[in-house]
Amino acid sequence: MTEKITWDARGDETPLDVLAVGVHPDDVEIGCGGIVHALSSQGYRVGILDLTDGEPTPRCDNPEIRIEEAHAAAQTLGACLRVTLGLPNRRLFDVFESRCAVACEFRRYRPRLVLCLGSDTPFASPDHDAARRITEAAIFYARLSKWDEYFEGLPIHTIPDYVFYFLSLRQLAPPSGNLLVVDISQSLEPKLSAVACYRTQFGHRPEILDRIRDFSAQQGRTCGYAAGEVVAHPTTWGTQDLMASVQGHGPPRE
Repeated sequence: MTEKITWDARGDETPLDVLAVGVHPDDVEIGCGGIVHALSSQGYRVGILDLTDGEPTPRCDNPEIRIEEAHAAAQTLGACLRVTLGLPNRRLFDVFESRCAVACEFRRYRPRLVLCLGSDTPFASPDHDAARRITEAAIFYARLSKWDEYFEGLPIHTIPDYVFYFLSLRQLAPPSGNLLVVDISQSLEPKLSAVACYRTQFGHRPEILDRIRDFSAQQGRTCGYAAGEVVAHPTTWGTQDLMASVQGHGPPRE
């Protein structure tokens, strides 16, 4: 485990509204960067938590370079916080210590919503699937009382909701579930700019931006949006106001 690195532009201790969790710097950008930008643009305090620094990789000579790219990407998306936790890349496992480390960050920043990796990624790092299990367990651990010795004495925090996002560029559709398409039409270009911040990872393969653009367009157009990202809720979706949910407005006109 390497040293934790925190970039915090909040200027105070105000809790986050949303915390997006990825394994490696660039996971959040690719999987839900449009959502992060859209929520930030709407005035929500959005943070990013990377479980590892993503290194080593073939074209990055120094982990500090990857961190600099990650901070630039976070600012491009309008995030106000980015924490690189320092768990071991390539050797990430769902163990008690990893669960507690993530739960500490949930207790520290107290988000109302967590964006969580939703599945494994075929032909890519098995760390992604481990991160899903770690994050879900940490959401549970964050609210447990009478266990303070494992959480730096931080107060308990109950996270009301979490949703899954997907790294699914090589799949025709995200895994089945209670899916929702989020409109990122106004946030697609910032998302692509954030991905492009990772020159060490994608400078040699600029076609990745076209793939993300096309995939986002395909996902969005299923709902009539110019671009979209798919999330899934771990339980059944429900509503007490059908009209507001399906049409986006309140009571009927007089």
